[in-house]
Amino acid sequence: MKVVITAQRAAWDAPVDPRFGRARTFVLVDTESRELQEIPNTQALDAAQGAGVQAAALVCRTGAEAIVTGHCGPKSFAALVAGGVKVFTGAEGTVADAVASLGAGQLRQADAADVPGHWV
Repeated sequence: MKVVITAQRAAWDAPVDPRFGRARTFVLVDTESRELQEIPNTQALDAAQGAGVQAAALVCRTGAEAIVTGHCGPKSFAALVAGGVKVFTGAEGTVADAVASLGAGQLRQADAADVPGHWV
């Protein structure tokens, strides 16, 4: 399964970034091969507005089946779901912790945004 984790950098020990749209980077993880790939979120990170929708479009283009993050706003959530990406919120710790929590069924698949728009 290919999963994107919001993070501070692309490493197993990197802290999860709790923000989706303004996450420093996305880490594309192949849960079978354990391979990591960094997907920089530069455009959305520096955007004056629309960061969440831009970040969602980027994630959808990776071919990931799911996103694991701390929080996700309403426009981001809608764009991800429209792109066929499952959203899991509540991730904490490191990239490794997030992948382990997802695999253990400890993260809940979101059915709606968990923060209002423009959350920091």
